[in-house]
Amino acid sequence: MIKNKIFENHSWPLSDTEFENCIFKSSSFNQADLSGFEFKDCTFHSCDLSMVKIEATVLYGVAFENCKLIGTDFSKVSRFLFSVSFKKSILDYCLFHKGNLKKTTFDHCSLRETIFAETDLTEAQFHQSDLTDATFERCNLISADFRTAQNFTIDTSQNRVKNARFAYPGVLGLLRHLGIVLEDDF
Repeated sequence: MIKNKIFENHSWPLSDTEFENCIFKSSSFNQADLSGFEFKDCTFHSCDLSMVKIEATVLYGVAFENCKLIGTDFSKVSRFLFSVSFKKSILDYCLFHKGNLKKTTFDHCSLRETIFAETDLTEAQFHQSDLTDATFERCNLISADFRTAQNFTIDTSQNRVKNARFAYPGVLGLLRHLGIVLEDDF
């Protein structure tokens, strides 16, 4: 196990599979296979993890800042102790299926065409995040915060939204699936 180390401008492959309290800066893991790895209390800053394979990977207390995670399938990570946060990251075309994302923060992120299916997003925060064409299917969105999120569409008949927070004009995303046309001028 590697502890308390900073990896800068590093690229795949890594020499070990267990990391604790490590920082990865400006590193490339594009299409890397990190299956079975363990990352505990680690930070990825300005890294490219697009299309990374993370089957049975432990992500506990992991922060992604200014990272690209395009096309990453988070449904295959280890569910044991899974906790992550995302800031100023690109998560376009990602998949979150049957995951526990309670209290997860998506701060200034791009989540275009990302799929959230049967995912627990209780108290999740989508601050200033772009959810263009993102899909929410049978998700728990209780007390989630969408007040500053943009371009989302949520079908309230398929998702639990009790106490979720919305603000105008974003709240109109609750009506898009109905095919209603809203006009400012008439």
